[in-house]
Amino acid sequence: MTPTTLLLTRHGQTTWHAENRYAGISDVQLTDTGRAQAEALARWATAHPVDAIWTSPLSRAVATADPACKALALTPHRDPDLRECDFGTVEGRTLAEFEAENPHAAQAFREDPVAHPFPGAEDPRRAAERGAAALRRIAAAHPDGRVLVVAHNTLLRLTLCTLLKIPAREYRRVFPRLRNAAITEVLMNNDGSDGTTALLSLNVPCEEKP
Repeated sequence: MTPTTLLLTRHGQTTWHAENRYAGISDVQLTDTGRAQAEALARWATAHPVDAIWTSPLSRAVATADPACKALALTPHRDPDLRECDFGTVEGRTLAEFEAENPHAAQAFREDPVAHPFPGAEDPRRAAERGAAALRRIAAAHPDGRVLVVAHNTLLRLTLCTLLKIPAREYRRVFPRLRNAAITEVLMNNDGSDGTTALLSLNVPCEEKP
């Protein structure tokens, strides 16, 4: 089967992300900046047409994809496995706030965020597995296609590590941040193998700044 080009993007800025707060499974709305980023993504998609658009079910991802769906007259597909990780007790809080309360746990997280996730958080390894499985399903559904996938910062970084055979514990170091509405392009073969994903570009702005 022929490979699929996946164009991965993090949703637009939200009120919590503007303050660097962890927004996992919480449904947080886009800011004005986030909505502008969604419109820029739509302009990019118009100039670089895609065959399908998939999103996380969380409203910030759906709202980011909506202008592109309208511009290309595409109905978005939603996959629950593209949702962000659950950050447990740190949902809605900053890492600095957590560190002030529990400095030892915060330091352990910084050293190995997979072995020492936040209290009550989803196991990062399981999140990585579901994210990778979702992208493989999407690629298989669109052989030789170009697919825009709108999801989330931590989930996508963990998933990229899994697909590229990078230890998951390194996701914060290797991929410090996926920028809002920027494009990360991967090429995924559909031969059933776990080792056939190539990273073509990372964090490419969808619109050049004046």
